[in-house]
Amino acid sequence: MDLTRRPTIGEPICDSKKEYKKRLRAHVAKPSSLQRPHYASDHRALLVIFQGMDAAGKDGAIRHVMSGVSPQGCQVFSFKQPTAEELRHDFVWRTTSSLPERGRIGIFNRSYYEDVLVPRV
Repeated sequence: MDLTRRPTIGEPICDSKKEYKKRLRAHVAKPSSLQRPHYASDHRALLVIFQGMDAAGKDGAIRHVMSGVSPQGCQVFSFKQPTAEELRHDFVWRTTSSLPERGRIGIFNRSYYEDVLVPRV
């Protein structure tokens, strides 16, 4: 795939940092209000996957998007080079073993599903 014709910078959605912070507060309120009933129901789990190349801003995006959510109800997993234990299992074992418990929010800071779905060139 030739990426040279793709833009490297998106159009800004806010005119100022003040507007950005106002929008962020409004958007953070929604997940925050839903987290307590989600945890109390103990029925389903929520998995959020942040995928991107190195230095793409995944950590900052997680910090902003999840800023209104209580960390006590979250489990964050970062997938880097596999450990010796992970190498002893099948390819998707480490993500399966890291899935969030019911009532909790799981955050994957990168998954390696693109290695399964996208062929290497």
